[in-house]
Amino acid sequence: MANAIDKDYLAKRQLKKGTAGWILLAGLGVSYVISGNFAGWNFGLAEAGWGGFVIAAALMATMYFALVLSLAEMSAAIPASGGGYSFARQTMGQAGGYLTGLAVLIEYALAPAAIVIFIGAAVEELLGINGPWVYALFYAIFIGIHLAGVGEALKAMMVISALAVIAILTTAVALIGDFSTSNLFTIAATDEAGGSSIWLPFGWYGVWAALPFAMWLFLAVEGVPLAAEEARDPARDMPKGIIAAMIFLLFTATLVVFLLAGAAGADVISASGVPLVDALKTTGNSGLATAINVLGLAGLIASFFSVIYGYSRLVFALSRAGYLPKVLSITSKRKAPTWALVAPGVFGFLVSLTGEGDLILGMAVVGATISYALMALSHILLRLRRPELERPYKTPGGIVTSSIALLLSIVAMTGVYAFDPRAFNYTIVLFVIGTVYFFAYAKRHLVAQSADEELALILEAENAVEEMEALQAASDIPLQPKATRT
Repeated sequence: MANAIDKDYLAKRQLKKGTAGWILLAGLGVSYVISGNFAGWNFGLAEAGWGGFVIAAALMATMYFALVLSLAEMSAAIPASGGGYSFARQTMGQAGGYLTGLAVLIEYALAPAAIVIFIGAAVEELLGINGPWVYALFYAIFIGIHLAGVGEALKAMMVISALAVIAILTTAVALIGDFSTSNLFTIAATDEAGGSSIWLPFGWYGVWAALPFAMWLFLAVEGVPLAAEEARDPARDMPKGIIAAMIFLLFTATLVVFLLAGAAGADVISASGVPLVDALKTTGNSGLATAINVLGLAGLIASFFSVIYGYSRLVFALSRAGYLPKVLSITSKRKAPTWALVAPGVFGFLVSLTGEGDLILGMAVVGATISYALMALSHILLRLRRPELERPYKTPGGIVTSSIALLLSIVAMTGVYAFDPRAFNYTIVLFVIGTVYFFAYAKRHLVAQSADEELALILEAENAVEEMEALQAASDIPLQPKATRT
């Protein structure tokens, strides 16, 4: 049974509405992902060769585009900040909603911990310092910016992301003259892999193992719906924002996958910790490489910054509904979810102290693929069970599109096991711990019994706050003096 709440409960748990139009939302989607263009994806070349990686990347691009189209429909129809959790809550009840939210939370809580380790390595390359103090400083600075307010945070993200995009485009222009198809196939085929060839040097097994790395070109774009309650017009802005972000990311992914290997050689890029920089150095652009190295740090910061935003909105939504401790959803005067920003940040910082960046990222990918499967299933069930639901945007292809996302997400999940069983097993352990917490405690402390009741309470609270703000604004208007009779 859900607990009864008073009107003051949700009034203290409100985000700032009307902050983000579709351009800011698209920028948010790009900033979630952009660090994956700078590093991480290229290690998939070592697993599959260039041809095998292109197949893996095409499969993952298809999965993400199908998922994005499904999320566009659901985020317009259900404009709540929980994203995947809110969608699953409508179709799979309390347990389904929570488990979807838990999978996303594992992804979003772990990803910043891995990214800050990579940021530390970049800072060491530039300034010669690294370690826990660097991690703590970056967490403190960017959580602090988020605490200043969502408008300030989103604008800062746009600026940082723009610098990262400039780095990618500048690198592409510099490398295009050195492109040669022969450079794409510099990784030799092995006789040990079945079906190996120049195109697939490690056979089809290599394609399978490369799937998690291909995901880095798009990972976390699904976080755009977490900003639904802060959008100006969710029905219009959410679909435009997330689809625009995905299209742009397809463009940047194509640039880095083709031009870096095609200019410097797939073998060189496959072993690089800074592939854009090494591609420029290999082709004789050392001066530009230094500048791109600095801007590459902006790419890492953009994703670090935006994923902090994402986890805070998810924790806020889960806490407001009672799935997590309710104190985590209290918002400040600036409508920022204070403890939803700070608590996962402390957790992420502690995880970053392990220094296991690759392992942490693998765990984040497992959480992501679980959530993708559940979100795609939510779209299918929502179409079947709630045909009467108003849908300002409808997914092209309907449940066929979301079924493609569901199938490919399951395949991608197994790919993590093929690459690193530890990451898969550790993530499942976290998932089991979170599941036990729900059934042992949280299930008895929820705010609302049904999904409709929960959404109605949120909308009612939003309307009450808007009315209160309107009355406050009216009371601040000075009275005009009465006209004097002559």
